Amino acid sequence: DVQSFLPLTEPTFFILLVLAPSPQHGYAIMKETAVLSDGRVQLSTSTLYGAIKRLLEQGWIERAEAASGVENGRERKAYQLTDLGRRILKSETVRLQSLVAAAQRSGASIRP
Repeated sequence: DVQSFLPLTEPTFFILLVLAPSPQHGYAIMKETAVLSDGRVQLSTSTLYGAIKRLLEQGWIERAEAASGVENGRERKAYQLTDLGRRILKSETVRLQSLVAAAQRSGASIRP
């Protein structure tokens, strides 16, 4: 049951969100996370690769062999969502949407 993995931390949510459209390399994940979060989530290299290691172990992401390669003599690894990772991201998105809907229904004067 993917519900048992929720709620996601903000960094994990954005890492999965960045990987949803296509495989990405670590540097691209860091940059796109900052863009999508409007600068709220700034991943350091150690934080990103710690999260990637954990997500690989949990089976939420996997290496994308076709998108990996060597650049400037260094191996570049790309990552992509697994089916489980995609289901978790979708469930978290639905959960967040339901929270926003509840806030809107409450009639509370909430201004971003």
